[in-house]
Amino acid sequence: MYCSISCYASPTVVVLGDSLSAAYKLQANEGWVSLLADKIKEQNYDFTVFNSSGVGDTSADGLRKIAGLLSSQKPEILILALGSNDGLRGTPIMVMKKNLSEIIDKSQAADAKILLVGFKLPLNYGAKYREDFEQAYKDLSDKYDVPLVPFLLEGFAMDLNYFLSDTYHPNAQAQPLIVNNVWPILEPLLK
Repeated sequence: MYCSISCYASPTVVVLGDSLSAAYKLQANEGWVSLLADKIKEQNYDFTVFNSSGVGDTSADGLRKIAGLLSSQKPEILILALGSNDGLRGTPIMVMKKNLSEIIDKSQAADAKILLVGFKLPLNYGAKYREDFEQAYKDLSDKYDVPLVPFLLEGFAMDLNYFLSDTYHPNAQAQPLIVNNVWPILEPLLK
């Protein structure tokens, strides 16, 4: 049987996120997605990593992108790291959940494994909205039986030494810490 090079291509991990995953104001190779790709290779897993994260992207942007990504990248694994901008903009939780649900539905229909990444909001957003926002990720993880990184910035979110001057975006020092948050949840999916 004749087989083009694509038959032998490595399976792909696609990261669908926002500026927190897009190496905002850093060199691309300093961002956590690039460091994760390095770690995957170091650990001898044969995967290509494709970063489709965009500054300012919301769950609605992810929903607009997903069909094209599934078709062009055919991900084995989708790391879904969206929603922080929805929260910061005060988007109704049900709207965000619906968008993320549709992304998961479409991805699972294309046989991609999902790793869902959660976020937390600053304290000035009010207790009810913050609780509902965090719970949305737990609900989606339970509903679709997908693994969850509860909070991308776990362990350093309150330490300004790990952030750019805007106090929202992690600096280069923080990026390996993000990999440490994602890796233990991702690795079982790579096996």
